[in-house]
Amino acid sequence: MSDEWPGGAVDFVQAIADTKLLLSHRYAQWMLAGPVLEDDIAGASVAQDEMGHVRQLFRLLAEQGRDQDWLEGDREPEEFANAASLDSPMADWTEFVVRMNLTERAAWYLLDAIDHEDFEGLVDRIGQDEYFHLDYLDARLETLAAESAATIGDHVAATLPDVLAFMGPPTREEASDDLLATGFTDVSIAGIRTAYREHYETQFAEFGISFEADDWTGPDPEVWYETRRRVGGGGIDEQTNKQLSGIESKEYVIQ
Repeated sequence: MSDEWPGGAVDFVQAIADTKLLLSHRYAQWMLAGPVLEDDIAGASVAQDEMGHVRQLFRLLAEQGRDQDWLEGDREPEEFANAASLDSPMADWTEFVVRMNLTERAAWYLLDAIDHEDFEGLVDRIGQDEYFHLDYLDARLETLAAESAATIGDHVAATLPDVLAFMGPPTREEASDDLLATGFTDVSIAGIRTAYREHYETQFAEFGISFEADDWTGPDPEVWYETRRRVGGGGIDEQTNKQLSGIESKEYVIQ
């Protein structure tokens, strides 16, 4: 393990790890509810991959002083720093594909920006999994967009504010990005957001889905909660918190 990470880095990684934890949980919730068997199998596989990523990130966070029991779910809903787009379960398959696609890509772009010795090799290994995860989600998104572009557009518009808040304000350019300045990351938040926007503008163009410039503005830095990477409060629903913490299963644990 290297020395202590620079200021803000632990919270940055915590948000990525918590988002991946919720991604795993939401995939698991849908692994028997997809439209076809192939989607169920894919969901189970991706859920397992994401949990593996979480374990590695939690290990690094524990080495930086975070309590292991707290990391693994012994916390209140508002103590999780996941992207707000994953706070509650998805109502249907289309909403699931959109929210998971937009959120998982954002989490990967943030993780891929880390340039620190503690992550050497780990980001590359996670990236190999993410390539297949995002390829699968993109294919499903494009299929659904071909069937009903308007529905996809509505779900994207509803999801974007939470995901953009998770990535961070557009004002985090090279001159004002603390993690970039300390060398913990090698891409500014502004640069990450630009790459993210370009991906979806290209992907949706053939389906006639477009967004106004204001749709990509992101959170106001004055009201952005950096520790949890969101605007305002809120958190995961109570049932999800119980499932993540294992409260409902503890009575069955063999001592």
